[in-house]
Amino acid sequence: MTHPADTLVTVKRALLSVSDKTGVVEFGRALEGMDVELISTGGTFAALSDAGVSVTEVERVTGFPEMMDGRVKTLHPKIHGGILARREVDADALAEHRIVGIDLVAVNLYPFEATVARPHCTLELAVENIDVGGPALLRAASKNHRDVLPVVDPADYPDVVDRLEKGGTALDYRLRMAVKAFRHTAAYDAAIVAYLEENL
Repeated sequence: MTHPADTLVTVKRALLSVSDKTGVVEFGRALEGMDVELISTGGTFAALSDAGVSVTEVERVTGFPEMMDGRVKTLHPKIHGGILARREVDADALAEHRIVGIDLVAVNLYPFEATVARPHCTLELAVENIDVGGPALLRAASKNHRDVLPVVDPADYPDVVDRLEKGGTALDYRLRMAVKAFRHTAAYDAAIVAYLEENL
């Protein structure tokens, strides 16, 4: 059923996939302490597991390994279906395809602007640092903010933990976080456009 605006939504399953690892271990440990199932990718998975945080690698969820030097890892229905599923509409589809919902998506993106600011950055290197999966995850979570909490800024981790410890997040908070995530991906795309236009 649809959540009324004042209903607090809890988190049972979270996807953490961050380029900037600031605070992610503490965030993951706090979520684990609230019995949140964690799934993660590559370097984030390594950081969490090395710190003793219980986490499942994305490829165990999707059934596919990371491929093409990490270009493809989260672009899969087992991930995006879990994020985009409307809890009041798509329960049958989730069950039919054995997809488990994802309630929180914490993602930040490859450091494109920092990469192209290097003195000897090549066009090839710049293009390799264009994040595809990260913006897709953030946009999916933000689109489905009625049910999913997008988290793009490590500075927000303590506030997220505090709200979840107090019972969950309200719709207006998830909407604010969605706006922040969309603003982030828009700025990211604008930086890519600006750089590529300079190289026409």
